[in-house]
Amino acid sequence: MPVPQQQSAVSVQQIKMGSEEPPSGKQTRRSQSNCWLLQRRQLDNISTVLAEMIATAMLMFLGCMGCVQNSVFTNSDFQSALNFGFVVLICIQCFGCVCGAHLNPAVTLATYVYNMISLPMALAYFVAQMVGAFIGYGLLKAVLPESAIYSTENPNGVCLTSLNSTLTPWQGLAVEFLITCVLISICCGVWDPRNATKQDSVPVRFGLAIACLSLTAGQLTGASMNPARSFAPAIWNGAWDDHWIYWVGPMAAALVTSVIYKHAFRRELDESEADETTMSTKRTSEADLA
Repeated sequence: MPVPQQQSAVSVQQIKMGSEEPPSGKQTRRSQSNCWLLQRRQLDNISTVLAEMIATAMLMFLGCMGCVQNSVFTNSDFQSALNFGFVVLICIQCFGCVCGAHLNPAVTLATYVYNMISLPMALAYFVAQMVGAFIGYGLLKAVLPESAIYSTENPNGVCLTSLNSTLTPWQGLAVEFLITCVLISICCGVWDPRNATKQDSVPVRFGLAIACLSLTAGQLTGASMNPARSFAPAIWNGAWDDHWIYWVGPMAAALVTSVIYKHAFRRELDESEADETTMSTKRTSEADLA
């Protein structure tokens, strides 16, 4: 009787061994899975960068179109400022879920300081923003008559950021630095973990903030706060007077403000605070449904 038991045990073991997948097959399947994940990640990155480029092109095309002013098209500083705010709102609403809709190298620098984006991705964002701004302004020049681009009100080109004649370059630099500090402070506040559940109105908040800052400093420096926004009109029109201000001011402001906010004001939520925030959000949603 013991012999049949041994034979059955051996046969069962042989069956199990036969049903198991060879190690080479497992490795092949694992490598295929890793390859698929890598391709998916690469496609996601391409989609993100492409969305950032389109969003920046949209910012330049629609924003600068709203700045056209000549004997035929009436305009005002108030209208231009409000228009740029609304365009930022549209861009964030369309592409914020895809790429964050930075639209601005200064904002991208702040996200890198905040450890929200890697250095290679930050560089990709920068290239996308510059190319998008170039395309957006070029499209504007292609669809509008020359009289709308160059006029008595805008002899060097529409939407070109320039200093008010009463300001010195250093005063202009200070203005751009300070208003960009305000913009980056708003960004850091939105990114703060304590505001993680308060994201529904972000496009409206940013749009109104841009409109406010443009109304405040638009007549002084053009209220650029964005190197890409100043770069595209400058390169298309060959106007480089005081252009360095619109790089040094916003980028320095982004670096300084994000570092200060990150180390002085940003706080991580502990588990109890996170649970309380989640429950509060759930109660609010239930109340809205009721």
